[in-house]
Amino acid sequence: MDCFVPLARGHRNDGAGLFRQPRETAEISTFSSPLAGRRVARMNGVGNKILVIDLRGAAFLPTPGELRAIHRAEGLDFDQLMALSDPRDPASAAFVRIYNNDGSEAGACGNGTRCVADRLARTGAEAVTIETKAGLIACERLGARVWRVDMGAPRLAWDEIPLAREVADTRKVDLALGGVADFGPASVVNMGNPHAIFWVGDVAAIPLESVGPRFETHPLFPQKANISFAQVLARDAIAVRVWERGVGVTLGCGSAACATLVAAARLGLTGREARIGLPGGELTIEWREGDGHVLMTGPVEFEREILLDAALFEAAARK
Repeated sequence: MDCFVPLARGHRNDGAGLFRQPRETAEISTFSSPLAGRRVARMNGVGNKILVIDLRGAAFLPTPGELRAIHRAEGLDFDQLMALSDPRDPASAAFVRIYNNDGSEAGACGNGTRCVADRLARTGAEAVTIETKAGLIACERLGARVWRVDMGAPRLAWDEIPLAREVADTRKVDLALGGVADFGPASVVNMGNPHAIFWVGDVAAIPLESVGPRFETHPLFPQKANISFAQVLARDAIAVRVWERGVGVTLGCGSAACATLVAAARLGLTGREARIGLPGGELTIEWREGDGHVLMTGPVEFEREILLDAALFEAAARK
């Protein structure tokens, strides 16, 4: 059952279920965020920390400062925040914008998309279509909280990823950097976001916290990139760790899992379907041969619902 947790530190319950600020500490606010008093759903997809906020009917979107303020608040840290707006296409339930915790906007988030589908389908719907900048995304329920998402076709040309210059083969790109260990060539893929995947013998041995940000901002990536280190375990199994642009080390990244499977299949390391093991759990990824679309199947977990307290935005505005 979904539960609601008010975020109201220092407040007391007046006995009627309402939370009020004690009179002795009340202050007149000089700043007001339209997000104050709204609820967010805290969820995760294979450990990928997701917040979902429904802003349909509203005439505003979160600002980068508001997003950073939410991320800094106790119990509200996130990898991605999924903001639902009114649909533009009548075939969709909502237009979804995807934000990283540094306030930047992302192009895709597979785990977040499954979380959005789960929230929109609380009435029992078995399928949901949502809309993003990348277009319409079809989501299908396969279990109580298991969803399959059509992530669309990967983009593989150098200028679609995009790269700063032309390369001969996007399956094997030299990303050597001075002062950083040489992990060999990387495969580059766009799955709504730019991704670079290094193939290594032991993902656990990679110092992701130090090398991730260096490769994320490599001069070859004008829009930065998500950086993955992948270890092929079998023809149908890959272990992956991800440094996510605008986020950092993450327990799970759905678009990185999709990009990794595509890159592995292009190199002949796996078939067109494999289990992708991330630190937070496992996803099944299929690169469908018929239309070239990538299908991602995995679980979602609802944790709680939280009320956004005006105080967290006021504190951020004073900084």
